[in-house]
Amino acid sequence: MDSNQPRMITLTDTDRMTEELVATASAELDAEPFSITDNKEAAVYEYTVEGRAAAGLLYQETGTRVTLLATSVFPEFRGHGIAGKLLGGVLDMLRSQGRTVTLTCPFATAFVKTHPEYADIVDPAFPGNASSRQHGRRH
Repeated sequence: MDSNQPRMITLTDTDRMTEELVATASAELDAEPFSITDNKEAAVYEYTVEGRAAAGLLYQETGTRVTLLATSVFPEFRGHGIAGKLLGGVLDMLRSQGRTVTLTCPFATAFVKTHPEYADIVDPAFPGNASSRQHGRRH
């Protein structure tokens, strides 16, 4: 990520998480090409819009389990649903790879709680902050 860009804002407080959870992507952002890549060296999933870093999701791998640590969004991309798109894309990718997740990131935890279709990817032995979601898991 470009060191000249403003610092990303980590989604930890309730207002920021709520804003991102309810944000609807604008038609302008929907029309722009985006990608989600795995920067293995930095251990971060990166969401880019037309080649510009917009958001990142820090992670740690343990075998086939991925612990989602922190979600951050650059200020100019906040409120457009980018964090949710990043989380959904990463969870879909990990599910297709047969992997599970542990949720320690507050935003990822809130995202999975509001999107129960992702409850099945949460590791039952190591759910992290999602431990209260186990009853809603699909088999």
